[in-house]
Formats: sequence, structure tokens, C-alpha cells
Amino acid sequence: MNDIPRNDFELAPIELRESSPRQTEKQVRRPQLVSMLLVLIGIGLVGALAWYLAHRNAAGQQGRFARFRAAATDVGFGVATHQDVPIYLDALGAVTPLATAVVQAQVSGVMTKVFYHEGQMVKEGDPLVQIDPRPFQITAQEDQGSLTRDEANLANQNVIVGRDQVLVKQDSLAEQQLDTDTSTEKQLQAMVMADRASLASANLNLAWTTVRAPISGRVGIRPVDVGNYVTPSLTNGVATITQLQPIDVMFTLSADDIPRLQARIKAGAQLPTTVLDRTRTTVLGQGSFLTLDNMVDSSTGTVRVKSRFSNADGALFPQEFVNVRLLVDTLHSAVVVPTAAVRHGPQGDYVYVIEPDSTVHIQLVKTGPIDGDLISISSGLQGGERVVTEGGDRLVDGATVRLPGQTGDFDQFRSGGAGRAGERRGGANGRRYRRNDSGDSGAARQRAAQSGAGQPG
Repeated sequence: MNDIPRNDFELAPIELRESSPRQTEKQVRRPQLVSMLLVLIGIGLVGALAWYLAHRNAAGQQGRFARFRAAATDVGFGVATHQDVPIYLDALGAVTPLATAVVQAQVSGVMTKVFYHEGQMVKEGDPLVQIDPRPFQITAQEDQGSLTRDEANLANQNVIVGRDQVLVKQDSLAEQQLDTDTSTEKQLQAMVMADRASLASANLNLAWTTVRAPISGRVGIRPVDVGNYVTPSLTNGVATITQLQPIDVMFTLSADDIPRLQARIKAGAQLPTTVLDRTRTTVLGQGSFLTLDNMVDSSTGTVRVKSRFSNADGALFPQEFVNVRLLVDTLHSAVVVPTAAVRHGPQGDYVYVIEPDSTVHIQLVKTGPIDGDLISISSGLQGGERVVTEGGDRLVDGATVRLPGQTGDFDQFRSGGAGRAGERRGGANGRRYRRNDSGDSGAARQRAAQSGAGQPG
């Protein structure tokens, strides 16, 4: 029993060593596998190195770009120039006609005709409406008859008085009769005067039956129609006329502006006034300053001002709200810059002045009147200096800027200068790395593929 296990134990290893051809084959293939593994490891190392170098170049470019952006800021700029700057006083005003007439009938009667059209321009004296004249014509005729009768009686009395005077001189008539006839003559003279006045009144009433325009202007909407009985007490009358040419604009200014206005008025200056619509885009008229009111409104601290306009085109409409610009004075040859260039800080207004070396410095300035998109600089700047108008929020004193159209390092960077510089820094090593990556590594991969295809799996 003990001999059998021992013999089996001894025979088993001998049988394995002598009858193992597969083990021999594996020992032959092992060097090939090791070689393929080394080739694959080499390929992986080469790829990792290429990835590292590529990302390092990209990071270097981004870093240079970031340094460039930090070193120079893109800005817009303007140039300080000399020009005349008008000084305006702006206000909100209302168009006020010189006269507005509510035309009333002077006599009562039935309106039979209307001679005007609504909105028509009429002249002084033009007929507007017609009131039935027949009652007034009858009254005038009656007064004319009374006047004719009394004038005849007066003429007869004059003859009587003349004859009495002759008889009194001849002592043929008592003086008392002469005095009586003379008194009757004076009574008839008074009656004739009253008749003439009554006739004149009748003729005037007859003339008033045709209602005429008291002023020149534009007629409004007709308040009464033909066939209505009109009286002198109508609320809206028979027509309303508003004078449009010329026309005034009333506006208010601060009481602080009164000394400046009075000084210009005393100097004999004509102060042009411009009227614009409510959007301040369309000019409605050009006129001139007319007068100041005689007192300041204590509740608002303002004074009323009136300017007059010819209004030949009728653009100014009564009671329309408008924007008024009164030219008070003009600054001649003042230094001006775009309003966007002026900034506000704790020390006051300032601008960024661009130096010839493309750096900026803060310059404190004192501003003056504004004219549209330009603002005058009373001190701190000279003509010809460049100031930053856009991009100033990203600047500090001494910062470097890049102006529109100006070339610099960034343009070279974008055109490939940075890549060429990197290639120069890489030199032969860079070129050698590209050859190994495209040549040796490709050959190694081809050999590994052929070796793997020729061996059993």
C-alpha cells in the first residue's frame, strides 16, 4: 500500500516533463508577446507625450491672449475741438393767440344766412352771418318820415319867426308874439335833432343785421344754424375767430435767469426763440423774444416770458403745448468733447486722456453748456487732445488702451505669429517629434498588426 503512492508520485512529474509539447510552444511565443507589449507601451507613451505638448501650446496661447487682453483695453475715442457753443434756456410753453373774438350779434332776429365755412381764414370786415333786416328797414323808414315832417315844420316856423321880426320892427306886432314863435322854432329844431338820431340808430341796427368779422383770423366751428333766433346774449355767439398770424408762445423761466435776460435786453440783443413739437424732433417755428412779465410768481419761483412768431405756415396752433428753446448767448471758440467722454467721480467731473504711447490718465475738468451730443469744457482740456468715449468703465489711471483700427500684438497672435514663435522655441525637437509620431509610430503599429495576425489566438 505504501509502495503504490510513492511510485505514482515519482512517475507523474516525469510524465509531464517528457510529454508537454504545448508548454514548449508557449515558451517559444512568449518573447513575441513581450515584444508586442513593449511596442504598444511605446505607442501609448508617444501619444501621451503628443497630447501633453499640444495642450501645453494651447495653454500657452491662452495665457498670452489673457496677458494681452489685460495689458490693452479696446476703447472708442473722440478729439477735443474748438467751436461755437450756443447757450439755450429750455422750457415748456403754450401757444397763445394775440386775440380771440367771440362774435356776438348786436341786434336780435332770425338768422337767415351764413357766409363763412368752419375753419375758414377771414379778414377783418368780412361778413359772417345775416339777420333778417326787414324789421329794421321798416323802423328806419318810420324814423325817416318823422324827420322829414319835423324838418318841414321847422322850415315853416323859421318863416314865421322871420316875418314876426319884420313886423316887430314896424311896430305892427307885439314882441310877445315874436317870443312865442321863436320858442316854437327851437322846439321844432330839437324834434328834428331827435329824429335824426333815431334815424341814425335805425340805420345802425340795420347795418348790424350783417354780422362782420371784428379781427382777421381763423373761424371755429359754427355754434348756431340758419333759422335760429339770435340775440346779443348768446353764450357762444354766432362765430369764434382766433388770430393766428402773428402768434405768441407763453412759457416760464426760473427767476435766476432774469438777470441774464435783462442784461442781454439792455444790450439791445435780439434773442431768437425756437419752438419744437412735444417730441423735440420737429421745428414748428422761429421767432424772437418779446417781453417778460412784471413780477415773479412767488409760489413757483418762475417768471412768465412771451415770444412772438410770424406763423406764416400756420404750424403753431392755439393752446398747443410746445418745447421752447431761447438762445441767450453764444460761447465762441470753446473746447468741446462728446458728452460720453465726461465721467463723474468723488472729486468732480473727469475724462480719460489718451497719451501718444496708448496709455490713459485721469484729467479733472470743468464743464459748461451742452449742445446736443457735445459738451463744452471750460478748463482742463485743450483742443486736439484725445479722450475716451467708450470702454472707460474698464479703465484705471495709467491703463493701456487699443484704439479702433490700431494693430498690435493681438493681431500678430491671431495671424499665427504665436504659433511660429512656438515652433521656433520647439526647434528641431519639435520637428523630430512630428517625424517620430508620423513615421516610427506608424511602422510600429503596422508590425504589431502583422505579428498579431500571424499568430493563433
